[in-house]
Amino acid sequence: MFGFINCYKPPGMTSRDAVNVVQRRLKNLRTDDGSKVKVGHAGTLDPLAEGVLVMGVGRAVRLVPYVQQQPKHYRAKFLIGQSSVSGDLEDKVQMHPRLPVPSRSQLETAAKTLIGSIQQTPPAHSAIWIDGKRAHERIRAGEEVEMPSRTVDIHSIEILNYAFPEIEMDIVCGSGTYIRTLGLDLATAAGSTAVMAHLRRDGVGRFLHTKAVSIERLREDDLEPLLLPPSMAVSHMPQITLTENQSTRLGHGLEIETGDEAEGVDEAAALTEDGQIRGIVIRKGYAWYPKRVFPVDDQVY
Repeated sequence: MFGFINCYKPPGMTSRDAVNVVQRRLKNLRTDDGSKVKVGHAGTLDPLAEGVLVMGVGRAVRLVPYVQQQPKHYRAKFLIGQSSVSGDLEDKVQMHPRLPVPSRSQLETAAKTLIGSIQQTPPAHSAIWIDGKRAHERIRAGEEVEMPSRTVDIHSIEILNYAFPEIEMDIVCGSGTYIRTLGLDLATAAGSTAVMAHLRRDGVGRFLHTKAVSIERLREDDLEPLLLPPSMAVSHMPQITLTENQSTRLGHGLEIETGDEAEGVDEAAALTEDGQIRGIVIRKGYAWYPKRVFPVDDQVY
């Protein structure tokens, strides 16, 4: 079991609950060393949200950080002139009738100011770990939590529909972005406030919602045919193609030498001639050293 599952997480379910569906199906399987088959996801979706939840299965868990590097695509709806403590509809919504009603032009202008690398303060009602405990757990326990700001990358924001109070947006962003906060920042820049009413993750890199597998299928179908190639995790990275001898050397933890065709690249995905991922390699001079190594179908080490 080595690959990725493109799961469509429904609203009302936590990301951990979705992972547990697969974990339970694999509980009796063991790896070569006798340990349980691991399952991990690439980026939490809040219970309110739905859409793509990428799961790494087996050794692919070690490739999850590379999936998280890929752009995330969202479709989001917000209600302008309304707010809640959580930033979404999970808490009581407060109306703000005295705030001005922004025009579409004002919102589009505000969206342009949020493109690029920006500072964002995640909502306190989030799954971020603060001193060993989730932020939302501390909030619900009555604690005051100061959330650290972070730099996130916003590639594009397109306003698809706007009929006050509802605005629908298409967003492409980098890992770590909180869409609830982004919608609030947009409304604030236009002189108002906002609460998130709906969120769907349409894709993570090449993992698209139109090809995602339902929770029902994960509960009932044979899982192995649902696995996607591990190489999908590194489609965005510089890549080098290995000869058979180079593949063997990497399998034994040894460096390989290349020419200068990858000069200026410090990390790359090493693939076999038939497109299987053999490892993640780090460049030192004209040699590549293994950072992570994976088995391929026709070789056992």
